[in-house]
Amino acid sequence: MNINGKDLAIDIDGPEDAPAVLMVHGLGGTTNFYQVQAQALAERHRVIRVDSAGAGRSATTDGISIESHAEDLAGVLDALGIGSAAVVGHSMGTLVVREFANRHPEKVTALALLGAVREPAEAGRQAQRDRAAVLREKGTAAVAPGVVANALSESTRQNKPEVTAFVRELVMRQDAEGYARNCEALAGAGDPGPIHSKLPLLLVTGGDDKVGPPEASQEIAEAHGSATVQILPAVGHWTAVEAAGPVTDLLLKFL
Repeated sequence: MNINGKDLAIDIDGPEDAPAVLMVHGLGGTTNFYQVQAQALAERHRVIRVDSAGAGRSATTDGISIESHAEDLAGVLDALGIGSAAVVGHSMGTLVVREFANRHPEKVTALALLGAVREPAEAGRQAQRDRAAVLREKGTAAVAPGVVANALSESTRQNKPEVTAFVRELVMRQDAEGYARNCEALAGAGDPGPIHSKLPLLLVTGGDDKVGPPEASQEIAEAHGSATVQILPAVGHWTAVEAAGPVTDLLLKFL
C-alpha cells in the first residue's frame, strides 16, 4: 500500500466491521512479531499490522524518523477508512505509537505498550549510530548475535531455541540500509510527551528486559495515573514471542 509516498507492507485480518487494532513492531521486527496475538485478536477485531518504512517487506526511504512512522500510521488508517483504533506498540514502536497518540488523539481508543522504552540517553544514541555503521559495513549478520544475546532472556535462550532462531531470522532478513536508518531514527528520538490520563493504557514488559526495563514501564504508568502494568518473569525484551500466550491473554482482556 502506498502511504505518504512510501510502499508499506500491511497485513489485515479479521472482520471488516469489527473494532480495529493497529499493531506496530519495534526495531529489527516485522509484522510477524505479532503473529500469535494477531490470530487470536482477529476473531473479534480487525487487526492491522504494518511493516514500518525500511523494515521487513516495506521499502527503505529517506527521512525515516519516529515522527514519520507516526504519520504513516495515520495514513494507513485513513487509507483503510478507519476512524480510530486500539494501538499496540513494541520497543521502538512504543515511542512511535505514543507520538501517534499525541499527534492524532482522535484516532487512538486505547494504548498497549510492550517492552516500553525511554528516549535514549546519549550513550544509547551513540550505540544506535554505531550499530547503523556496522550494518552498512558488514550487514545484518554482524548484529544478529548481539540482538539475540542482549535482548532475549537467559531462560528463553536456554529453553526456547525456536524463539531464539525466530528472532535471529527476523534480524537477518532485514534490509541492512533500512535497519541502519531505523537505528538512526531511534538515535534521534525525543520524548513523545505524556500519555493522556483518560486513554486506557496497558504496559507489559519482561522481568529480565534490559532494553525496556520494568522501571521504564512503571515510570510511564505513574505519570499516567491509572495504567495497568504486568511484569512477566524470566522474559526479556521480545515480549510477544518470548511469552506469546501470556501476552495474548493480556491483550484479549485489555481490548
